[in-house]
Amino acid sequence: MTEYVWKARTTAGNILSGEMEEVNEAVVMTKLRRMNYADIKIKKKPKDLFENIQWLQPRVKTKDVVIFTRQFATMIDAGLPLVQCLEILASQQENKTFKKVLLSIKGQVEGGSTFAEALKQHPKVFDELFVNLVHAGETGGILDTILRRLAAFMEKAEQLKRKVKGAMVYPAVVLAIAVGVVALLLVFVIPVFGSMFEGQGASLPGPTVFVMNMSDFMRSYIIHIIVVIGLLVFAFRKFYQTPRGRLIVDRIFLKLPAFGLLLKKVAVSRFCATLGTMISSGVPILDALEITAKTAGNVIIENAIMATRTAIAEGRTIAEPLMETGIFPGMVVRMIAVGEATGALDAMLAKIAEFYDEEVDAAVEALTQLMEPIMIVFLGGTCGGMVIAMYLPVFSMAGVMAGGQ
Repeated sequence: MTEYVWKARTTAGNILSGEMEEVNEAVVMTKLRRMNYADIKIKKKPKDLFENIQWLQPRVKTKDVVIFTRQFATMIDAGLPLVQCLEILASQQENKTFKKVLLSIKGQVEGGSTFAEALKQHPKVFDELFVNLVHAGETGGILDTILRRLAAFMEKAEQLKRKVKGAMVYPAVVLAIAVGVVALLLVFVIPVFGSMFEGQGASLPGPTVFVMNMSDFMRSYIIHIIVVIGLLVFAFRKFYQTPRGRLIVDRIFLKLPAFGLLLKKVAVSRFCATLGTMISSGVPILDALEITAKTAGNVIIENAIMATRTAIAEGRTIAEPLMETGIFPGMVVRMIAVGEATGALDAMLAKIAEFYDEEVDAAVEALTQLMEPIMIVFLGGTCGGMVIAMYLPVFSMAGVMAGGQ
């Protein structure tokens, strides 16, 4: 398949242009003529020098996939053929990486693959949840409905992610500023005071000596400190990539004060929203639980969901094993039990997800309010303590001079 750039005039006299991936130029010409275009000009698309360098290519964002999903649902609902939908959306796509993915999916569908099978070949863009829901939509003949549900679900999931990231931005920024200010003081400011005090020959207070020793150490081993920090970060990332490391770190995260509670609420909201969407779309409960576990984001919660799946496969209800995990709150389990008993589990899960979205909002606000004074005290105490330590000898000298007069 080769990419072509074309320009043509419509019957109304408007000039249009676009891109099309086909076997040869003749096929592109035939397709454009079928659209009643005139003055058609076609040429091969120039090669991108960096197209084979993966890390230089634009990343496909969740926003891109959501917009595509909504537009695709509208087109399918309007009765447009699947291949034509993909061709139109690919031609309008500005993200080069996503455009290549859509053109590849179009080619696979034209070759006889189902839409879900074609999506499965691009796991970095379309996850297992997306693929399985599309498969359910194709099987049930309700692809447009499923795509709209998917778009709404993905938007809510992205909002939830932004809330959690937003809660972490403030303390991270304040901590970075504090570290930067302390480093600047130790490397550039403290040595000036140190040289001034050395000329006086007087004994210095303990806090001042401590700060000056820190400054000397920082200036002497600044490169070593940076290297050690880099190695520690690298070692942590490698450790977290191992099954045991992820288990230990995720368990610690869930036990952290305030932050651990927020993570649990996020996990409950994500679990209920994902499972509810999949069940309402016709995905079997065992498959839905397996996919939901993979999207949990925490291996402790993932193991709890998989344990629940195993129990259901053995003939138990969903509520009992969920309660036994100790991860999910009693209220959530009781509401799920009611949903099972009434045959409205998907609707009940949707209500729980909405409730916990509000709980996440409250938890984020509470965490931000808690972190704000802690960060201010930390920043003020660290920088203020260093400044006071360096001015103690000045105050002492001023007192001696005043006494001498």
